[in-house]
Order: sequence, then C-alpha cells, then structure tokens
Amino acid sequence: MFAWWGRTVVRARWAVLVAGVLLALVGGVWGTGVFGTVKGAGFDDPASESSRARERIAAEVGQRATDIVVIWSSETATVDDPAFRRAVTDAVDRVRQKATVVSFYDTGSDAFVSTDRRSTYAVVSLATPAMSGDTKEFEAIRPDLDAAGLRTEVGGPAAVNDAVSAQVSKDIARAETFSMPILLVLLVLVFGSLVAAGAPLLVGVLAILGAFTVTRILTLFTDVSVFALNVITLIGLGMAIDYALFMVSRFREELRQGHDTGDAVARTVDTAGRTVLVSGLTVALALAGLLLFPQMFLKSMAYGGMAAVLVAMVASVTVLPALLAVLGPRINAVRIFRTRDGGGTGWARLARGVMRRPVLVTLGTVALLAVLAVPFTRAEFGVADERVLPASAAPRGAAETLAREFPQTDASPVQVLVSGAGAGAAGAFAERITAIEGVTSAAVVAVRGDSAAIAVSYTGGPSGETARGVVGAIRDLPTPAGAEVLVGGTTAQLVDLLRSLADRLPWMALLVALSTFVLLFLAFGSLVLPLKAILMNVVSIGASFGAVVWAFQDGHLAGLLGFTSTGNLEATQLILMLALIFGLSTDYEVFLLSRVREEWDRTAVASPGDKPTAADNTAAVAGGLQRTGGIITAAALLLIVVIGGFTTGDVLFIKMIGFGMIVALVVDATIVRALLVPATMKLLGRANWWLPAPLARVYGRFGIREEKPVPERELATVSA
Repeated sequence: MFAWWGRTVVRARWAVLVAGVLLALVGGVWGTGVFGTVKGAGFDDPASESSRARERIAAEVGQRATDIVVIWSSETATVDDPAFRRAVTDAVDRVRQKATVVSFYDTGSDAFVSTDRRSTYAVVSLATPAMSGDTKEFEAIRPDLDAAGLRTEVGGPAAVNDAVSAQVSKDIARAETFSMPILLVLLVLVFGSLVAAGAPLLVGVLAILGAFTVTRILTLFTDVSVFALNVITLIGLGMAIDYALFMVSRFREELRQGHDTGDAVARTVDTAGRTVLVSGLTVALALAGLLLFPQMFLKSMAYGGMAAVLVAMVASVTVLPALLAVLGPRINAVRIFRTRDGGGTGWARLARGVMRRPVLVTLGTVALLAVLAVPFTRAEFGVADERVLPASAAPRGAAETLAREFPQTDASPVQVLVSGAGAGAAGAFAERITAIEGVTSAAVVAVRGDSAAIAVSYTGGPSGETARGVVGAIRDLPTPAGAEVLVGGTTAQLVDLLRSLADRLPWMALLVALSTFVLLFLAFGSLVLPLKAILMNVVSIGASFGAVVWAFQDGHLAGLLGFTSTGNLEATQLILMLALIFGLSTDYEVFLLSRVREEWDRTAVASPGDKPTAADNTAAVAGGLQRTGGIITAAALLLIVVIGGFTTGDVLFIKMIGFGMIVALVVDATIVRALLVPATMKLLGRANWWLPAPLARVYGRFGIREEKPVPERELATVSA
C-alpha cells in the first residue's frame, strides 16, 4: 500500500504541490484568524459541585463571582475626599451600565478601604463570567474603569485571562523568531545542504497553518482555549521537522543506493512513510486521551495537538514526497559541506558495547531514572492564578496590592450555598461550620427568599491542606432539614479538579496504552515490543515529572528561567505533559524499532538461495541504532530548540510544560534509546519478536508492513 501511494504521489506531484500551496494560503489568510476566536482559561469542570455552587449562588441570592477587581489610589487624597469620591463614583456609574459593581461608596464598608485610607477597590461581575474564558466583555469594559486623577490597577480572573491571552500571542511570535533561524542552521549541519535543510521547515510552516485552519473550524462548533495555539505551534513545527527529517534522510539514502527519483520516493514512502504514519497515529491517539476530561483546557489541547500532528503527518506523506519527486537529486543542491552518509558506525559500536553488558546497563539506567523521578513523590497541586504571569503584568500587580494594602480582605473564601431552608437554618449551619478545625469565621453574607450564601475563612492558603480539609468537612456535615448545600470557591474548585482528573486518568491511561499497543503490534508484529515501549515511556515520564517538581514546585530554577514559584503545580498541566511526553517518546521508539524490524527481516533471508535463516537479534538492534541513532538525536535536538523557544515565554505553566518536555526528550533520546532499549532487547533476545500463531495470521493480513520490492519495469514509468 505505501509504495503504491508513493508512486501515486510521484505521478500527481504537481497537483499535490498546488493543493499544499492552497492550504498554506487558506491557513495564512483565514486560519490565522483563530487568534481572535479562541477563549482563555477553561480549567474547571462545568459539572462539578464548585461550578454548580457558583452558578446557583448567582441565580438564587444574586451574589455573582468576582470577575474584575479594580483598585483606585492616590498619593495624597483619602477615600473621604470629595474629589476622590467623585472620580470613583463616575467610573462606577460608567461600569454599572454594562456590569454589576459593588464599591465602598455603595456599602460604606471599610473592608473596601486600605489601611491608610488612600486606596479603595470595587468588585465587578460580568454578564459572561470570567470562568467561561471569554475576554471580549472585559476588553469592552476596561476603558471605563479608569478614574480621573487616580492611579487605577485592574486585576481579577477576567483581567488575568485577558493578559494571558495577549501574552500567549507574544510568546508564540517570540518562540518562532527564536527557533526558526537556529533550526535552519542545525538542519544545514545535519544535511549539509541548504535545499535539504529547507524542506522540513516548509513542512513545519504548512503543518502550523493547516492546524490553525482546522482549529478555527472547530471554534465554530465548540469553545477552544487560547493555550491550544501554543501546542499547535510547538507540536506542529516539532513533529513536521521530525517527520520530514526522517523522510528526507531516507530519500537521500535511497538515492545513494542508485535508485532513480521515482523508485527512491516509492521506497521512502514505503519505509519512512509507514513509520511516519504509525508515529503520527500514536501521538494523535495519546493526545486523544485528553478528550476524556471535561475541562475545556484539556479538550482544547487535544483539538490543537491532534490537528497539528495529523496535518504534519499528512503533509509528510503527500506534499513532501511530491516535493522530493520534483527535486530529485537536487535535494542536495546548495551544498554547504559534505556530511557522513549512511549512519555513523559509532552508534553500532555503542549498541554492541551496551549489549555486551545488558544487565549492568539495565540496572544502572533504571536506577538513574528512578532517582530523577523521586521528587515527584512529594508533588503538591494548586490552581492557576495571577502568578502564572510575569511580575510586571498588571493583573499580578493588582493582586499584590490587594493583599498588601487590604489585609482584611479574604480573596478566596469557601463559598457555601444553603438552598431551601431560610436564613435561620443557614445561620445555624454557619455556626456548625465555625467548629471545624482550621475555620476562622463563617458568616451569612447574602439572603434571598429561602436561599442563603455563607462565606468561610480559614487559616493558610487556598491550595493548602487546611483549606482542602475545610471543604471536605463542610461537605460531610449533615445538611439542614429540607435544604440543599453546595460548596464552592477556589479551594473547592481545586478539590473538584483533582477528583475529576483522578476519576478519568485511569481511562485515559487505558485508552492510550491500548491504542499504542495495538498500533505497535500491527507495525512490528510482536507482543513484547509494544509492551516494552509503553514501559520505556513510563520511565521517561517519571524522570520528567520529578525534574518539574524540583525546578518549579521547589523553585530551584526560578531565577534562571525567570518565574515565581507558587509552591505547587497546576494539575491539568501534568495531564497535558503526560499525553505529550508519551506521544513523543513513542515517536522515537517507532523511529528506532521500524529500522530494527527492517534489519531483523533482512538478516532472516540473508543466506544464498533465498533459504531463510535464523534472524540475528544483536545485528538487528545494532543496525537499527546505526541507521536511526543520528536521526533520533538530531530530531530530539531540533525539537528541543522548538520547545526552548516556548520556555523563553512569560506564562508560567507553558514554561513548565516546555521544561518538562525538554527533560523527557533528553532522557529519551540518550539514556532510554541509546542504552536501555538495546540492553533490554539483548536480554529478551528472540522473545522480542514473540507472536502466537493466531495473532501472526492477524499481523500477516492487517499488519502495517512494507511491500515487497517493486520490479524495475513497473517503476520505469513512475519517474517519467
């Protein structure tokens, strides 16, 4: 099938290239409009108790969640001065035409006044809550918040979402500016030719623009988080370069072996193209596991990531072969210097050296990876807040001002709705809440009909053990007769998030592991190799997660990478990292094992007279690493450059994801692929290829395999 597809692309090469150009034009003109259609945030579960509590409190007692916090201050005047009052009330009156506002001048409460009485703040609730991720209403209201003659600071969830959305766009532009020139230089070093180096970058641009187009189409039917754009750029460019690197390298190898252009393209698609297809599907299915979660953030990452991977995969087996068919030997044009072709013998020597001491190498590498993973055993989880932004960001500055100058303000109380029992029962329930360990106060703050809202303060931060214990204890209290109790607030949101992730994580793991196992079985005709690949991915993920805890939770790299440690990790980011790292690790496993399988099959028919012989496992592993070791290392290095561009950004969790992926890539391309895989394959020997007879028949019929060599007379018309 794959060689047939290669020959078909060669025949239709100009039509395929025109289609690729049209896709790029549509992506550049219309697809890039996705930046204006995506939303922010999206970290909560819409069906969780905390989400329902937020909606019910707004509907039943009229106490809406705070979307904007605006602080007005003066160097000389106090809030009691008429000029100060007039400037604030004018701003409040403007805002009140579009949203709900509560201020000091409405309530007379000193809770809205700073300790020196030179600052006051108001809380604004939008018609479209900030939790929805839509920033358009905030952008429309922002100019009305400024008060004449006063310093104005704007914070709150809506301001954070807007700042993050703007920062993501800047970070993407910065990442592309940073990575593209370095990628071109490195590709020239890999290929030695400017034309060959340019091909992967062209496929990368096509993958990004195509994925932007697909994602914009998706925004017509569902909400998509702005963070999906980061993943599109990162994965689209990274996977396209990986796949194009593999394809171009194989095409040049086929040309060196004396095949004409059509034959070389057909053989490249039959071998490397098959590998790209398997890799693309496994990475896409790993990301598809994110669709099982209800959070818009994770679903959006699945949409963007899958679109990027699949477009990169399709472009690599259609547009790129068509380009290679047109270029032919000119793929080596504009040669800067000559490179060593055919794979370095050093990789084969390394593999044979490892396989001479497989037990020692296996135990040593597993021990090292276990040490790297140890910090993850003390991981702490929190929720994203204004600290994901750089210290210079306005919403973060507003939050710091609120905490410093309004110490009496509890920014993250536990919110409790008592519905159906009346104010008296709610008051009695609040008294019972005060008896819970860690609670400092519990008071009824709003009443309407038979519904009441209670605000609960506690010791410690909203992500701490005390606060989470308070949420659990309130939920365990007997509810008043005839009443319904819902618990919300920041801490409850965290508790519900962790529970939601924990409930669905096993199903994600099952889906990803099962789909990976089936695909690798169909690709390699073995039950052992897919299982081993999954285990190898697990050790890479463990090492990466341990490094993330050490660097970000503990803050050891805060100064070097330019961030403020929050003392915890945002849990949804780890789920995303799990999917990304598993997919990328499988990608390199497929690259290596596809060539090992070729060598295994080749050595099995190496005797004269076409009489099959026992395949040589050691020779197959050494030959596979010799042919792919340099490519995998180059692919990992190139992807590290792409990801490195994102670690220079200013959004904390994007920086964290980038760092974790870089650690995983380094571990995977060196320790795992170069040491652990050859050692374990040596220990397993012929068991690597174990396949029961019934499954051997399934593989023989449905396996994703190469075609038998095509007779030269059939290929004569292909390159014409």
